[in-house]
Amino acid sequence: MSGATGHALALQGIAKRYGGFTAVEGVDLAVERGEFLTLLGPSGSGKTTLLMIIAGFVEPSTGSVTLDGRDITALPPERREFGMVFQGYALFPHMTVAENVAFPLRVRRLGRAEQQAKVRAALDLVQLSAFADRRPAQLSGGQQQRVALARALVFDPLLLLLDEPLSALDKKLRAELQEELKALHRRIGRTFVNVTHDQEEALSLSDRIAILNRGRVVQQGRPSELYENPRTRFVADFLGKSNFLRGVGEGGGVVRAGGTRLRVATAPAGPVLLSLRPEKIALLPEGAEAENSVSGRIAGWSYLGAGFSLTVETAELGELRVALPSWGAALAPAEGLPVRLGWSAVAAVPVEDDQARAA
Repeated sequence: MSGATGHALALQGIAKRYGGFTAVEGVDLAVERGEFLTLLGPSGSGKTTLLMIIAGFVEPSTGSVTLDGRDITALPPERREFGMVFQGYALFPHMTVAENVAFPLRVRRLGRAEQQAKVRAALDLVQLSAFADRRPAQLSGGQQQRVALARALVFDPLLLLLDEPLSALDKKLRAELQEELKALHRRIGRTFVNVTHDQEEALSLSDRIAILNRGRVVQQGRPSELYENPRTRFVADFLGKSNFLRGVGEGGGVVRAGGTRLRVATAPAGPVLLSLRPEKIALLPEGAEAENSVSGRIAGWSYLGAGFSLTVETAELGELRVALPSWGAALAPAEGLPVRLGWSAVAAVPVEDDQARAA
């Protein structure tokens, strides 16, 4: 591979309408050189439509797509020089691995010697050199995915577009491929645009995430920014799990919720909705204090290997979900067991109640 640096992509005012249905509306998005950007959202959020607009397979109703400042909105897909990895791999079953990877080079009429050199380099990159003469049916799902990656990279594309590339794999293999894909991105320095509905995949892979809902980008930023400081209930609920506490901001970092006063880092005066992640709640030992605490009983629990997931019923705040590490746990969970929960003032963050507004 050439090791060329990535290219900058910009979407401005992108919309796509099919008759009376709007798939994408008012999207402004900039992808920096060499960045790994993920478009994340539920089914029907518009993320795949947006990727197809970037690829050139779908023409936007309004707006523009630029690459390094050059307008490519009207450029057909074959002239954009973007690599693409599809969800189902789209490998040719009658061709060998080497022939599949060489296909984009044959289309571009490269000489045989140059083709062979580029194919070798691409297969080395994805650690499949020993499988060059096999056919796709002789490969595992993970190996087929690597072939699809090699084929997308072999012609030195300006961008690499990934349409749910890991969704067909089992959980363990998907986690392994995530690590390989992240390492591959670091090695080659290209600009990657990825589409997924898998929150863990987005958090693990991305330099930045754009979260879509109902055809719009509702929030974008680094994974840690989105997880720790979601702006809306939708983002907090979609990107991980969260407890939502309704209350009234009284000023001075105090919110009254369910008959109890909660200390918070910040909250507006008046009605407020707080997002509190389950892993930010601790079980308090006897006599321990916390900035916020409530008592309750375990209504249900699950063992997840690395941790426990508890449902705790409280008189003040209703049901709270709590995530605890299983190693060195202070107690053995049991239904009906009384517990005290505590969390810091910075653990709960105010979010916009966009679901109530949409209703």
